[in-house]
Amino acid sequence: MNRLTTVMLVLLLPAAAAAQQQDGRHECLMEPAVEVSLSSPVAGVIESISVHRGSPVEEGQVLAKLEAAAEQAAVDLARAKLEFGQRKVARTKELYSENFTSEYSVDEAVTEARLATVELEQAQTILARKTIRSPITGLVVDKNADVGEFVDDDEILTLVKLDPLYIEVVVPVDQLDSISTGMQATVYPQQPVGGEYKAEVVTVDQVVDAASGTFGVRLALPNRDGGLPAGLRCMVAFPDS
Repeated sequence: MNRLTTVMLVLLLPAAAAAQQQDGRHECLMEPAVEVSLSSPVAGVIESISVHRGSPVEEGQVLAKLEAAAEQAAVDLARAKLEFGQRKVARTKELYSENFTSEYSVDEAVTEARLATVELEQAQTILARKTIRSPITGLVVDKNADVGEFVDDDEILTLVKLDPLYIEVVVPVDQLDSISTGMQATVYPQQPVGGEYKAEVVTVDQVVDAASGTFGVRLALPNRDGGLPAGLRCMVAFPDS
C-alpha cells in the first residue's frame, strides 16, 4: 500500500474499528494499481508536452520532449560519418580486389566504419533521453510543468494505471486463516457508482498490526474499460464472512 492509501485506511478505522460489519462487509478503498511520477532522465528545457490532465496514454507513447537541437546535430554528424565510412569500405575493397591497395587499408576502413556505427548509436541514445515516453498504459492525473520550463529531476507528469484497480482493506486478525490469495470477493463501490463487482485476492499481509489487531488484504478488480474511478470508498464481502 502506498502512503496515501495507508493514511486513508487509518482514517477509516475509527468508523469501522477495523471490525467486521454486521452484514459481513468490510470498509475498503479503490486505488490505482500503479502510480508513476514521471520526470526527465536528463536536464533541459521542455519543448513540448503532448498530453494534459485526464489524457489516456499508452505504454511507449511520447508524452513530452526537451529541446534537443545539439543532440540532433550530433546524430546527423555521426550518421554522415558512418555513411562516408561505408562508402570508403566499398571503395577500398574494390581497390583491394584489383590489387591497388593493401589488406591493411581494408581493415582500417572497416574499423573506421565500425567506430562510426558506435558513435551513431551513442548519439542516438543521448538524443532519445530527450524524449519522455509513458512507461504504462493509463491516465494522466497531474501535469506539473509547462513548455519552456527548465527541468532537472523535477516531476513533469503523474500517471496512474486503472486496470486493474487495487482494493485495499483491513481485516480483523481472527479472519487471517479464512482469507487466501486467489479467493474471489465482492466489492461494492460507494454511490454514485454503486453496483457490485468481483475481485480476486492477490495479497494477504503476513504481518499483523498488533495495536489494532488487523492485517491488510489487497484485491485486484478488473477495469478494462476504465469505467470505475480510483479513490472511492467501498465495501467488500469475503466468502462466508
